[in-house]
Amino acid sequence: MTRFAYALLLPPMRDDLSWTYTLAGSMNTFNAVGYLIGALVTPRMLKRWGAVNVLISGAMMASVLMALTGFFSETSVLLLQRLLAGAVSAAVFVSGGLLAARLGAHLPSQSGLLLGLYYGGTGWGIVLSAGLVPAALTAANEQAFVHPWAWAWWGLALACFTMTLVMFAMRLQITRWTAELKPIDTNGALHSHQATHMHWPHWVFGLAGYALFGVGYIGYMTFVVAVLREQGANTAQISGFYALLGVAVVASSRIWAGLLNRYRGGQSLSILNALLSVATLIPVVTSAWPMMLVSGLLFGSVFLSVVASTTAMVKHNMVPSQWAAGISVFTVVFAIGQIIGPTMVGWIADGTGGLQRGLLYSAAALLLGAVLARLQKPIHKR
Repeated sequence: MTRFAYALLLPPMRDDLSWTYTLAGSMNTFNAVGYLIGALVTPRMLKRWGAVNVLISGAMMASVLMALTGFFSETSVLLLQRLLAGAVSAAVFVSGGLLAARLGAHLPSQSGLLLGLYYGGTGWGIVLSAGLVPAALTAANEQAFVHPWAWAWWGLALACFTMTLVMFAMRLQITRWTAELKPIDTNGALHSHQATHMHWPHWVFGLAGYALFGVGYIGYMTFVVAVLREQGANTAQISGFYALLGVAVVASSRIWAGLLNRYRGGQSLSILNALLSVATLIPVVTSAWPMMLVSGLLFGSVFLSVVASTTAMVKHNMVPSQWAAGISVFTVVFAIGQIIGPTMVGWIADGTGGLQRGLLYSAAALLLGAVLARLQKPIHKR
């Protein structure tokens, strides 16, 4: 919700604050810079405080930052908020992914499903956002509030606080079952006989494919609602589209579980990137409403499974003591891609061709990522 609800709020915030598409995209670029910072420092936090504490603390801080967004309209403050929100969301993503990977190690036949369930949980946040944001905007407009979009941020923050409290109430139970699992060195410390398996040039194609996924997918998720508005979609249609996308994210955990378990190299990443490229290309070539629904359904059913695919790749090719470091490195290159994507698409959209040309750039990045990921070979563990 911290990241993807922004797509629903970008059009009203842009209209109210007179943003260009470049500036609107920069909001998510700053979010991605924060994500990169968070990915770099999370392994140290995991070592010091443990995955459960990092997960819950990150969720609480993300909720606070969302609430604060509604109190400011200055561009510099909003950019800072997106930066800090990106940092804590990286902590949440990495720590939760590590917990899911550890549980999957003890249930190998369900490993892909467990990873998909964790990452697919973002879909419920998207569905909830699709309902909360329009309702909050409508209520604010009826009260003639100065910045109606602020009410939406407050509503989202309240929902996030509630879910964080549920996690907090479960913290002792989660800590107990994770304590029963085989301990993992969350700092990614290496033993001498493992060093050859941390040689990152061996991962160059997988890392490049994932970086290009970051470049391509975030352009779609940042601007697709703005595209729908330009095409004349009404509020109900936009809410339905985004909710459908979120439900598809949830379903993706079962759709791709077998794929994640089957391949040890970059095949899963390649297939999923290629499908995302098709979904992103649809709004470029047509504005037909049924095809837009197909685009959202296909995109939602794939995009977070790409994240799960890299976690699965790390698990297939590294020993457990290296998982946290491996997940963090993939998260870093993902964040670098996200830094480039939103501002570049916004800059292109401000020129001739508009948002459709920007999404064409995103689709091309995803297709190139698919080609490069296919070249990633398995790395044998010793």
